Amino acid sequence: MELPLWAWPLLSLISGYVLGAIPFGLIVARAGGAGDIRTIGSGNIGATNVLRTGRKGLAAATLLLDMAKGAAAVLIARWIDPSFAMLGATGAFFGHLYSPFLGFSGGKGVAVLLGACLALAWPVGLVFALVWIGALAAFRISSVSGMLGAFAAPVTAFALGEIGMGVGLLGLALILILKHRENINRLFAGTEPRVGQKSA
Repeated sequence: MELPLWAWPLLSLISGYVLGAIPFGLIVARAGGAGDIRTIGSGNIGATNVLRTGRKGLAAATLLLDMAKGAAAVLIARWIDPSFAMLGATGAFFGHLYSPFLGFSGGKGVAVLLGACLALAWPVGLVFALVWIGALAAFRISSVSGMLGAFAAPVTAFALGEIGMGVGLLGLALILILKHRENINRLFAGTEPRVGQKSA
């Protein structure tokens, strides 16, 4: 049976959400013997918190898998229709932030957004990655580098003339900032942990 036209963008959004909702940080940490990552450090399911277990391999795997689900969501949506790519990215981002597998809680979306950007337009993703890595090397604070990288993405999209993509990515970057409000409070208090710092 042929789907109605309105169902295809909804399918792109939902498929992205389902992919984004997979809590790879939790799965990888448990499979690697590091326990429930939600009880460690910040309680976040992202690669930075996995790294606080001292298991660099598990953190790297979490980072790559979270990026992969963001990219896959975009590619699936683009396969449905090229104009739906941003819907796939949005679905994956919100799936990661509000996963039904975690009681509609989740991570903060930096790695997922990076993967989505690489699939949307590789120059946008590349600038995101370079800013993220550069800021991480300079400050050694994951939240700062993630937020700076996220905002570099829409700026790059606008510079390339991709206005629709830029608006979409700007919206996601603002939500990412809101998800980092506790980190921002700790930054002002001087208590934000640095990358590689183990949990007590």
